[in-house]
Amino acid sequence: MAGWWPALSRAARRHPWPTNVLLYGSLFTAGDALQQRLQGGEADWRQTRRVATLVVTFHANFNYVWLGLLERALPGRAPRAVLAKLLCDQVVAAPIAISAFYAGMSILQEKDDIFLDLKQKFWNTYLVSQAFENVISIVFCIYVCVLTNFSLVPVQWRTAYTGVCGFLWAIFICFSQQSGDGTLKSAFTIFRTKWTSAIEGSPEK
Repeated sequence: MAGWWPALSRAARRHPWPTNVLLYGSLFTAGDALQQRLQGGEADWRQTRRVATLVVTFHANFNYVWLGLLERALPGRAPRAVLAKLLCDQVVAAPIAISAFYAGMSILQEKDDIFLDLKQKFWNTYLVSQAFENVISIVFCIYVCVLTNFSLVPVQWRTAYTGVCGFLWAIFICFSQQSGDGTLKSAFTIFRTKWTSAIEGSPEK
């Protein structure tokens, strides 16, 4: 067990693309499994497999290619370059990733209208993503996560690092696709209701 980090580091250097894709996919899939657990229902492994399929085939690969292109277009770790990368990431990549998630999940779920979730939930979800990045994260995550990613993390690790930082985001967007409307309010309301019901239904000690 002590040698797992050196082994992972060697894998990332020799095979950065598949290593990042697998790490990102694993974290995102775990986010879906956790949000199901938080809702208190039985685990829907078919749904989790759909999430894993979509994230591994598209999102992780898109993230890896995008971050590589961004680094080539805006090289360096100077504050101006880092902020430019952050802006491009939120204006270009975020809408693509959100759209692909909602439409892709609808395709895998064989829904009649594969764009219905996208039309109903995109703007709510995008606004939450901006709040997550620019309200909660402007003090913490931008300096600790996003800026760290662009300024300190080696390129071959950036997709995996994004997966670590985006674990809570994965929980939220998986919940929104399955049960919510793309707003934080719906997530808090349903989770609070589930937890209250679980507490009230538990036998007294």
